[in-house]
Amino acid sequence: MDRVINTNVFQAKQAVYRGLQVVEDIDKESSSAVNAPSFHQIGPSLERLWTYSCGLTKGRNVSCMTWNPQNLDLLAVAYGDYHFNNSKDGLVCCWTCKNPSHPERVYTSHFGATSISFANHNPNLLAVGRHDGSVAIYNVRCLADEPILDSSSICSETSSKHTSPVWQVKWIEKERASGEKEEILVSVSTDGLVLAWSMRKGFESSVLMRLKRIATKQQGKKEKKGESFISRMAGGYSFDFHPDDPNMYLVGTEEGLIHKCSCSYSEQYLDTYIGHTGAVYGVHWSPYVGNVFLSCSSDWSIRLWTQGRPNPVLTFHSSTKAVHSASWSPSSSTVFACVNEGSVEIWDLSESTLDPVIINAPVVNVKLTTVLFAKNSECLLVGDNGGQVTVFQLKGMPELPGGSSQADVLNKVIETTLTSQLRAACN
Repeated sequence: MDRVINTNVFQAKQAVYRGLQVVEDIDKESSSAVNAPSFHQIGPSLERLWTYSCGLTKGRNVSCMTWNPQNLDLLAVAYGDYHFNNSKDGLVCCWTCKNPSHPERVYTSHFGATSISFANHNPNLLAVGRHDGSVAIYNVRCLADEPILDSSSICSETSSKHTSPVWQVKWIEKERASGEKEEILVSVSTDGLVLAWSMRKGFESSVLMRLKRIATKQQGKKEKKGESFISRMAGGYSFDFHPDDPNMYLVGTEEGLIHKCSCSYSEQYLDTYIGHTGAVYGVHWSPYVGNVFLSCSSDWSIRLWTQGRPNPVLTFHSSTKAVHSASWSPSSSTVFACVNEGSVEIWDLSESTLDPVIINAPVVNVKLTTVLFAKNSECLLVGDNGGQVTVFQLKGMPELPGGSSQADVLNKVIETTLTSQLRAACN
C-alpha cells in the first residue's frame, strides 16, 4: 500500500529521475512561462527531488552509501557516528525510489555502521564495517535482522581482526593460484591493517598490508632532529583498487599520505604520494583514465593525481572545512562532486580548475557527510548527520566537445596544467 501511495505522490519526481518527460495534468493551469529559459541558459544547478528518511533514521549520521550492482535502484545506506563519545547503535537501510518514505530492509547492530558494500557476483550479499572493528555480511534476500557471517562471533587463532573502526569495505575479484576466480572482501581500519576476508572456509581474514608510518619532509616544514613516532602504525581511512589491475590499490591514511600497494607485499609500499596535510577520507581512481585518481581530505582540499607523479597535479580549495567525501561522475570524465560540512560542490575541470560550477547549501543546521552519483540517471545523492539522504537532479551541465572522447578531455586538462606549471618553473 505504501508503494502505491508513494507512486502517486512522487510520480513526477520519479519521471524526472528516469529522464522521462513529465506530462502535466490537463486540469491544472499551466504556471510556466511561454518563453521560460532553458537549463543551459540558466547554467548548472541542482534541483531537489526527494529525500530518503523515516523515523528510524532521524538524528542519525549517514556514514556511507552504495548502489547494488544488479538493481541500480536499490540503495544501501549505513548510519553510524564518527566519534566514540557520540556512538549510537548501528543501522543499515536498503531503499528504492519506489518508496522513499520507508526502507525495504532494515538491519540493526550494537555498534555504528561506518561502511558498506554490495558484492558484484552475489549482489544479494551486503558487507558492513562497524565502529567496533567488526565486519558482518547480510543476505538482503532475507527479512531476518541477523548477519549470515560476523567477525565478532568468530574465534580463530590464524585469522586477524580489526581493533578500530572499519572505515571502508569493498568486494574485489581475485584470481587464485589454481586459476579459479574468487570474490573477496577487503577492509581498512584506523588500526593500520588492510584485511582480505574470504568466505571459502567460514569467514577468515588475512593481512594484505600493515600500514607503517614513514618519515616524509612536507613542503615548508623542517624535520626535527630525533623526532620519533608515538605509534609505528598509520591508520587507514580509505582505499581503491585499480579498475584494470586487481593486484594494485591505493590507501589513504590519517597522516595525509596516499600509498600505492600490491597484494603481493604486506610490508612494503610500491610508491607514496605526498601532498595532503590531514587525514585522507577518500581516494578514487578515474573511471575513464587509468592512471588518474582523486582524493579528499580533512585539510580542506581535493587533489588530482597521476600515477607517475608523487605530487598532485591539481589542488582544489573552495572552503575552510574538511572535505568528507568525493565522487567521480559516471557520465563525464572531468566532473566530480564533493561535500564539506556546509555544502555540496560540483566541479567540471573542462570549465574551470579554480572554482566549482555549482555550490549548493541545501539544509540549514545539518552537516553534510557523504555524496554519491546515481548510476542510471543524471542525479546526485547527498547524506547528512540528520539521517537524511537527499536526491538532486543535476541540470544544465556543459556537453562534451564534439569529436572528443572522455579520456581525451581529462588528459587535455592535465596536459595543459602540467605545461603551465613547467613554464612557471622556468620563469
